[in-house]
Order: sequence, then structure tokens, then C-alpha cells
Amino acid sequence: MMRIVKGIIKLVFIVIPVAVLAAGVIMLWASRSQAPHDGSISIAGLGADVRIARDDNGVPHISAETRADVAAGLGFVHAQERLWQMEVSRMAGQGRLSEMFGAATVDTDIWLRTMGIYEAAEASLSVMDEDTMAMLEGYARGVNAWMEREPRTFSSRLPPEYLILGYEPEPWTPAHTLTAIKMMSISLAANLDEEALRLAFYRMGFSEAEMLDLLPYIDADTPPPMPDLRVLLGLERGEIGGEQTTADARGAFAEVETMLGTGASNNWVISGERTASGEPVLANDPHLLLGAPSIWYLAHLEVTGEFDEPRHLIGVSLPGTPYVLLGRGNDIAWGFTNTATDAQDVFVERVNPDNPEQYLTPTGWAEFGSKQETIRVKGGEAREFTRRWTRHGPVLPASFKNFDKLLPENTVAALQWTALAHDDTTALVGPRLYAMETVEDFQNGFDAFVTPMQSMVVADTSGNIGFVAAGRVPLRDPSNLLMGRAPAPGWNAIYDWRGYAPYSALPRENNPEDGLIATANTKIVGPDYPVHLTFDWDETYRQRRIEALINGAQEPHDMAASRQVQADVFSPAFAELKPLMLDALDRSALAQSEQELVEELAAWDNVMARESRAPLVFMAWLRATMTATFEDDLGMSFKSWFKARGKVMERLLEGRTARNWCDVQETSEEEDCSQIVTQAFPEAIADLSERYGEDQGEWRWGQAHYAKGAHRPFGEVDLLRKAFNVEVESAGGPFTLDRGYTQIYNDADPYANTNASSYRGIFDLSDLERSTYIQTTGQSGNVFSGQYNDMAEMWSNVQSIEIPSKGPSDPAGVWTLAPAE
Repeated sequence: MMRIVKGIIKLVFIVIPVAVLAAGVIMLWASRSQAPHDGSISIAGLGADVRIARDDNGVPHISAETRADVAAGLGFVHAQERLWQMEVSRMAGQGRLSEMFGAATVDTDIWLRTMGIYEAAEASLSVMDEDTMAMLEGYARGVNAWMEREPRTFSSRLPPEYLILGYEPEPWTPAHTLTAIKMMSISLAANLDEEALRLAFYRMGFSEAEMLDLLPYIDADTPPPMPDLRVLLGLERGEIGGEQTTADARGAFAEVETMLGTGASNNWVISGERTASGEPVLANDPHLLLGAPSIWYLAHLEVTGEFDEPRHLIGVSLPGTPYVLLGRGNDIAWGFTNTATDAQDVFVERVNPDNPEQYLTPTGWAEFGSKQETIRVKGGEAREFTRRWTRHGPVLPASFKNFDKLLPENTVAALQWTALAHDDTTALVGPRLYAMETVEDFQNGFDAFVTPMQSMVVADTSGNIGFVAAGRVPLRDPSNLLMGRAPAPGWNAIYDWRGYAPYSALPRENNPEDGLIATANTKIVGPDYPVHLTFDWDETYRQRRIEALINGAQEPHDMAASRQVQADVFSPAFAELKPLMLDALDRSALAQSEQELVEELAAWDNVMARESRAPLVFMAWLRATMTATFEDDLGMSFKSWFKARGKVMERLLEGRTARNWCDVQETSEEEDCSQIVTQAFPEAIADLSERYGEDQGEWRWGQAHYAKGAHRPFGEVDLLRKAFNVEVESAGGPFTLDRGYTQIYNDADPYANTNASSYRGIFDLSDLERSTYIQTTGQSGNVFSGQYNDMAEMWSNVQSIEIPSKGPSDPAGVWTLAPAE
């Protein structure tokens, strides 16, 4: 007994204090991985001194004589603040995540390695010009200088993620920067989902009219009827894979699915004839997957020696690259939205039954390209696989998008995609931005931009406004009636690309009579435009809302008005859909408490405010209705298709569909949509009660719809999530201008805001010094920093900061980079 007592005393007074002290020492050591506020370092290869002065928001003001040295300064601060984020990006692009994260990312690595992103980036180095290579090399110089420095006393050289995972980074190279640029195309990919879904719907026996119920075109488009894929590809008809399961089709590639096609955006530019200042006003807010830290890093770059005057670029940079991608210069401001051009085509390749190393081409059998790949796995055995490709592009993993279940035997799916180009000149645009003074300069200077195609608005201080959609657009044969909408037979030359549209033929506009140019991912060209861009435009709700707010204003437009438009959380889709759902609802079948919630919905103004309960109730009701209506029909394709679809639900409830989707297949009677809508309401309320408690008075949209800035990989680790994730209540929804996309297919967390305005910029060309900016988290990616999440509340409240070109009068810290002797 005395031994036990002594053991307890030893534990309480010796072991526990020592353990706590050791943990505290380790935390202190790790916390000192943050960059000191001030310092100096010598770097080989610099042409002259580089000055980096940070303001109170952590925004660096980097000044150097040349663009190459400014790039070195930006690389240095990116490494100081966002090294882990850069690491994940470059390792993803190389398909090497499993070296850091273990077996959980093997399938993701296989997909990414299959795409050959890093090989394409390395090959594209050969088409870089002298100015671009100087910036790429300068950037790598700055990144490596920080990584290779001698750390200060009692501090970690690397951010805490490296320490936790026991991982050591490799030197940064120019190819890593081109990889980071190409990874943006992954998040802005368009049309691959729709191609796979149309294939699945034909495979399941749906008619084209039924398919259009599920994937309707916007009203402005009248595409030709599609060829019957069952005949074109030799598809069987009926249940998929022997059993029409409702399992999530994402499967092993869930992380890839999350990356793909998650981008949207708003932008607009207004002529000075319509503004209070008499000069153009421009605004931009790209909607991207939220993360911790933010995808963007705010920066001010100044080049003092290469031009007749100092040239400034201010806005958001992408860690891993040496450029300001969105923002303003001395004389111009610009903003992007994703055009969503169909720059991806899936080709079904027929495998030679007598020789599986061959596939069929229009001129006969050809050999697959192939390469043996090894995925090294932390803590496990390496995984080997054979990567193959055809004349169209990489052969996709068999189970990706369920192609192995959807396609006929002895066929594989290959992907042709502009993002995989080995002659990608997109990076050439970065150095050119410094010299751009006019709208015309901007439009002409983006001729090198390849991917992802973007709808760009621009204004200059001379009062001009303009637009150009820059990017590589495939040309298709007029006989190709698929027009990129579904997988094509790879052995038929009709479906091959016929090169690319010349830059001069891409959409462009200058100084329109009405003084407004706005884009929101929907159709940007008229019916007479000769180049096919896509038939899978985004629904028109946001576009119409922007135009209504700006054109309906009684006062001349100014920056405050643009901020109000960016902050708008009225849902035009729900304003149209809600009356239809209420009309279909049999209120007499509901309990009294449920009827009271229905009355609240009826009185709701369709504004998706954080403090309101009605948006949460309506989203839950819509989610339950869509599940009950379509899950039994779509089987394993349901979750790949499942998102808030306004036009689909309007057609359904207005009785304009080709079949009664509301009929439940498992029952003998035929249900109508009124029954489904009515049954879904109490189911939705019960689900909300389970998630957020029985006290309905405590339910709020902002609580459920928190902005989920998830850290990778610790955002899903219970012990670390609260420390590493940046989460804040947010307003908006899938169809509002202050967009807050929800992954309603995700049963665990269906209302979290996962894709939103990743950056907001507003510019009045009468005084660019007053321009405002904000990103979603904070400047630092180091979890120990006070600037890890200090912008999150401002962002949620649609507030912003200024970044004047004169720099801070009283810097929070200054670093000097000097040439090494």
C-alpha cells in the first residue's frame, strides 16, 4: 500500500509537472518558428537590396529594383508565412501527398500522378521567356533562403506541421511554381462532372428529356439533341454494376472530387458615367474552397529600377508563385471569374481484346503510353501502379467517377484537358502586369494565358472599362453533336479537337453603352458568337441579381455601393422556389410546431442572414425533399449530382418534367410531389433537432452555416481541429452574391460553408490608394501567430482593409535582403 502511495506522490509531484514542463518547452520552441518582425539576411543571386516592411495587418510592402528581386522578396515572405501551404500544393501536384500523410491519400496521389501535372510543369519551363524565368528563379531563391537559414536561438526552423509529421522539405524550384499555378486549374475544372453524370444517366436508361430534367441548360442556350450514348459507345442499359446502390460514388477519390470544379465568382466594372467619382469602379470576389490558411496572401510589390517610374502591384498573391494575380497596378485594376469553358473532354478508348497494350484510333491500333509509378507511403509499403495515356491524354483510374461500372468491357476513359498542356505559357503574364497602363494593354497582354480560362474585367485611370475571356479554348468539329457534353468514342476522328481558338476570337468588350460589364459564371456571349465555349453554364441567379442591384440603384455608384452588392445575401433562387414548395405542402398533415415554422417561412424575406432561423429550415427542407425525390432514381450517382439545384426543383414542382420523379420506386402506389414535399418537412425538422438541439428558438443559420476554413491535414483531427481550423459564422447561401456553398450531400455536416468569397477587392479608379481588400483568414499560416485568423471576422462582416502604395509610415517590422558577397 505504501508503494502505491509513493507512486501516486511521485506521479503528482514529479512525473506530471515534468511532462507539463516538457510540453510547454516544446510549445515554446515550436511557437518561435514564426518569423521575427525584423531582420536581415544575405542571399546569393540578388541584384541589390530588397526591403520588406510589414504593416499592422501583416501585409508586406516589398520594394526592389527588379522584378526578379521583388519575386525573391515575395518568395521569402511566402516561406516565412505560408511554407506548409506551399508544401502541400507542390506535393499534391507531384502526386506525393502520401509521403507526408500516409495511406489515406494514396488514391488521391494515384489520380494526381496519373494527370502528369508535374511533368507538364517541367516541360513548360522550356516556353518561359527571360523575364519570367528570372522571376521564377528569383522566387525560388527567396523561398530557399528562408528554409535554409540558421534559426534564431531556441526555435524551430520549420512550421509546426513539419514537426508533428516529422517531414523535411526539399528545395523550391521553378517547376514547383508552375505546378502551383496548374493546381489552380484543378479547383476551377469544369464539365467533367457533367460528362460523367450524362454517361451514367444514359447507362441507367434515362431518355434525353429525363436527363434534361436533371441537368437542364440555361434558357439562353438551345443545344442540338445529343446522340444516343447507348448506341455511340455500345452501352448496356439498366442497373449499374449489377446493383443500383445508393452508395457515394466519390469513394476513394473523395478528396479529388472536393478539389474539382469548386470555383465560382462575381465581378463587375462600371463606367465613370455612372459613378459618383466620374471614374470607373471595379469589384471582384472569387468563390473558392475555403481553407486555413486562406488560398490568398495579400501583398504590395514595388519595382523601382526597370521602368521610367516605380511600378506597383497590390492585391492577392498565390503562395508558391511570384505574382499578384488579382488587384491593381499604377494605372489599372482587374478581377477574374471562372468562365467555366468546356476545356475537358472524356474519350472512351477501345482496348484491343487480343493485346491489352493497344487501343483503337481512327487509323488502327496504337500502343498505350505507359510508365511504372511508385507511391511512397509514410508508415507503410510503397504502392506501385502503371500510369497509361493515349493520344488524347491520361487514362483515368478505372473506378474514378465509376467509369469501370458505366463503360462497356474492354474500354477505358482518357481525359483531354488544356490544363495538362506541356507548352503552358500562363506564367508569362505575371511579369507583364507591371507595365500595363491601359485596358488595351491588359487585354493584349493576356494572350499567353492558357488555363484556367477566366472572365476578366479591367478598368484604367483614363476612364476605360473592358472585358476579355482569356484561356485556351478547344475547337470541335461541326459534326460533333456531343460538343463536349458527354464522353466521346476515341476511335472516331469526328470527336477529336481541331486545335484551339485564336486569341483574337475570344470574347472581348470595351466601353459598352450601358456602362456595365458583369460576370458570374453564366453565359457571357450572345447567340451569334461563333466559338463553342460550353453548354454547362452556371445558373443565372447571381448574374441577374448583380445587374438588378446595380441598374436599379437610384444614386451614382461608388465603392460603398459595390460593397453592399458583395454583401448581398438575398437568394433569388429561393424567392422563386419557396412559393412552389409552400403551395405543394399539405399543412394540415403537420404538427402545430411545424405549422408555425411554415408560417415563418412564408413570411421570410429570402435573405440568408446569419441570425435568421428561416434559411436553415428552408435548406433542410429542400435537402430532405431532393433526397426523397431523386435518391431512389439516381442510385450511386445521386451524391455526385446532389447539390442545391434551383431550376431542377422549379421544373419539378411546376410539373414540367418528363417523368414523375416524386414516385417512390419501392412502393406499389404512385406518389406525387405534394406527398414528398409534405413528408420531407417533419423529416427535416427532426434532423435539425438532432443536429442543433430540441430548442428551435436557438437555431440560427450562421451557427450551421459556419465558414469552414479547414486546415490540411489537421482540420479533421479532433484533437487539433479547433486549433488549426479557422471557423466563423457566415451568411449567404449557394445562390446569393455573398456566396456560401454547402455540400448538402455530406451527411456529417451538410450546411457548413465550404466555398465562398475567398477574396474581395473594390477599386475606384479616381483614387486607387483607397482600394480595399480582404481575404478569409489572416496573413500568417503559422497557427501560433496572432495573424493566423485575425481577418476572419472582418471577412465575415464584409469589411476590408486598405493597402496604400506608399507603404506603412510606422512598420510593424522590416526585413532587408542583401546580395551575398
